[in-house]
Amino acid sequence: MKLYTGKAGSNPKKVAIFLKEKGVEVPTQLFDMMAFEQRQPDFLKINSLGTLPVLELDDGTIITESVAICRYFEELHPAPALFGTDPVSKALVEMWCRRVEIEVHNVCAQVVQHSAEFFKDKVQQVPEYAQNQRALAPKKFAWLNEEMSDGREFIAGDFFSMADIIGFTGTGLAQMLKIELPDDLTHFHAWHQRISARPAFQS
Repeated sequence: MKLYTGKAGSNPKKVAIFLKEKGVEVPTQLFDMMAFEQRQPDFLKINSLGTLPVLELDDGTIITESVAICRYFEELHPAPALFGTDPVSKALVEMWCRRVEIEVHNVCAQVVQHSAEFFKDKVQQVPEYAQNQRALAPKKFAWLNEEMSDGREFIAGDFFSMADIIGFTGTGLAQMLKIELPDDLTHFHAWHQRISARPAFQS
């Protein structure tokens, strides 16, 4: 198999962290995303959307989308479990992956997509929408902070999961965009400090 990925971007980072947490190494081909290598004709034959990461299996099967790739490796390497271990924990991880992706990560991603030169030929950019989402982002992090005020250690409960990886990459987008995350979001900041110290999250 081969993983097509890049150094930049929150989606490649999700898979990179996941694989480090699993202790799994995969043959990798790095693309210079800022030079648009992933949008060249040869790669578009692999992924018509021209996005990264992409996992190509030995039989030629192509898996795109970061969470789908991580789920594939979860099936191959179930321990440590990052998508839950039983019906309840699996449902909670799924729930929190969706909630954090929609409510936190994607809000920041919309700022990038509607303001960055990199995306000008991928979406019909609306600068006013980018500003709207930028103003909304701190409220979304405040929501996450309140959700974690019950004292749990990780987003989906007392266990580390894929939801934490998505939350981390969403936070990375906010930091890149210089979106202010107030100091009084104490539960959020304590969580972010905890997971940032994990070896898999080190650059």
